[in-house]
Amino acid sequence: MSWHRGLLGEGGRTDWPRVLLLALAVTVLVALGTVAATSSTAFGPYNPSWDGSSTFRADVADDPGVERHLVRDTTRYDELPANETVAIVVSPTDSYDGADAERLEAFVAEGGTLVVLENFGEPGNALLAAVGADARADGQLLRDERHHFRGPTMPVATSVENHTLTTGVDQLTLNYATAVEPGNATVLASTSDFAYLGPEEDDLDEEDNLRSYPVATVENVSEGRVVVVGDPSITINAMYDEPDNAAFVRGLYADADHVIVDRSHGAELPPLSAAVLTIRGSPLLQLVVGTAGIGLVAVASRVRTRTALEAAQSRLPARFRPAGSHDARPSGPGLSDAERAEYLRRRHPDWDEDQIQRVMGALNHHRSECRDDE
Repeated sequence: MSWHRGLLGEGGRTDWPRVLLLALAVTVLVALGTVAATSSTAFGPYNPSWDGSSTFRADVADDPGVERHLVRDTTRYDELPANETVAIVVSPTDSYDGADAERLEAFVAEGGTLVVLENFGEPGNALLAAVGADARADGQLLRDERHHFRGPTMPVATSVENHTLTTGVDQLTLNYATAVEPGNATVLASTSDFAYLGPEEDDLDEEDNLRSYPVATVENVSEGRVVVVGDPSITINAMYDEPDNAAFVRGLYADADHVIVDRSHGAELPPLSAAVLTIRGSPLLQLVVGTAGIGLVAVASRVRTRTALEAAQSRLPARFRPAGSHDARPSGPGLSDAERAEYLRRRHPDWDEDQIQRVMGALNHHRSECRDDE
C-alpha cells in the first residue's frame, strides 16, 4: 500500500486537499469523456436521451447475424455487397445530391434494400425521388383521436399487413408521424379508420377526412427495394421499445448480412466516436495508433520499474544504497542498531517489532558478509 500512502498522504495520515484535487481531476476527465463520446442531436446514434437512437444503434450492433456499419460517407456503399445489405436513413437533415445520390441509386439498382424514415423533412422525399421510388412522405401531422398512445399526435397503426417484413408485428406506436403516399408501393402498415391529417393546433371538425392512412410501404426498384416509414421516431429511445417498433425495425434487416446506419447527411457525430470510426476505417491509422500505444506502454513500464527500484533503494540505510543516491534519512556507518530500529519504526509505522527485528537481522547479516569479504 505504499502507493496509497504516497498518493494520499504520508505516515498513515490522509492529505485531504490532495484527495479533493484527485477527485476533481477524475470528475473533469469523466465529464470531458462523456461530452466527447455522446451527443444531444435528435435521432443521433450516440444520443442516450429520450430523443436519441442509441438503443437502436446498440440493438443492431448486438445482433450476431449482421455486421453493422455506421456510415458518414456514401463511398462506403461501394465497399459492401448491395444484395446482402440494408441501408437505414433516419430523418436526413441535408439532401442527397450529385455523387451521393448516384451511389444510393446504384446501391438499390444492384439489389440493395434502402429504408427511409421521414416525416416532415424534404431531404427524405428528395432521396426517394433520386433512387426511383414512388412512395413519398406526406409531410402533414397524422392524428388519431381514438387509437393512440399518449395522445392524438401519437397514433397507433393498428392495421399491419401479412408480409415477410412484418413477421411478429401487430401494430406500430407512432410519435408525430405523417402518412405515406404509396403510389405503386405495397402498404405494410396503416392507421385505424379514425385518423386524419392536419396541424396540431386544429381541432377535429366535420371537414376532417377520417380514414385509414398508410404509414409504411415497400416497393421493388430495379433489382432492390425501398421501404418508406412515415415516422423516424420509432427508432428513438423513448419509442423503440413500444409495441411493436423494435420488432418491425429488426424485421427490416432480418435477412441481411450487413446493416448500414447512414449518418452521412445528418448531424455530426461526437468527436470521440467520430475518431474511433475513422481509426476503424483506416488500416494505416490502426497501425500508427497501435504502434504508439505499444511505445507508451513500454515507456510507462520502464518508468514504473525505475521508480519502484529507486523506492526500494531509498528504504535501505545509506551505506547499502548505490553511490550517487541521496536522501535525507539518517545515514553514516556509525549508526547503532537502536538508531536503525528507530528509523525503521518511523519509516514503517505499520510494522510490528518482529518485522523490525527480522529486517535488522538481515541488515546485520549483510554487514557481516561485507566485512568478511573485505
